[in-house]
Amino acid sequence: MNIFRLTGDLSHLAAIIILLLKIWKTRSCAGISGKSQILFALVFTTRYLDLLTSFISVYNTTMKMIYIGCAYATLYLIYMKFKATYDGNHDTFRVEFLVVPISGLAFLVNHDFSPLEILWTFSIYLESVAILPQLFMISKTGEAETITTHYLFFLGLYRALYLINWIWRFYFEGFFDMIAIVAGVVQTILYCDFFYLYVTKVLKGKKLSLPA
Repeated sequence: MNIFRLTGDLSHLAAIIILLLKIWKTRSCAGISGKSQILFALVFTTRYLDLLTSFISVYNTTMKMIYIGCAYATLYLIYMKFKATYDGNHDTFRVEFLVVPISGLAFLVNHDFSPLEILWTFSIYLESVAILPQLFMISKTGEAETITTHYLFFLGLYRALYLINWIWRFYFEGFFDMIAIVAGVVQTILYCDFFYLYVTKVLKGKKLSLPA
């Protein structure tokens, strides 16, 4: 495992922990898109079904279980424990416009036409756009809490580091995965505007806002 994948994994883990701590400490999920979290839970569930069929390493298995567990813990906090604080009026992105076409694309463009491979491909495509409901929600409310922006920053950093990981693997291992790379590029592009605002506003102590 190279340093870019490791730091990417740690950035991803940091984002998840930041989100869970934010909800737990404030006893509120205000400003958090439950729909984005449902999509992420779907991503991890469909991607890590190989936990039932194969073993790669203790690290790999542990991280997969943490991602799945934290995803459903987040959904529990949003839709059950702190349901009264969930802002469903602003979390209105039509996720079916993402899930349906992505499902079709996963059937048409994949590495191998088998159930596990199609579901893995679906998860890669879906992860690239799963943050859209959250960004849409921020644009509707006009601003985001600082802790929420930290969560988004580490989530975007994770994907950017994974892109570097794919480049590293191509040059030093001869490994190339077009599906993962294209999806990673799309996801990173979605974060570009946010990264700019994060550096120019949040890191200077200002509140982040997106055009409504």
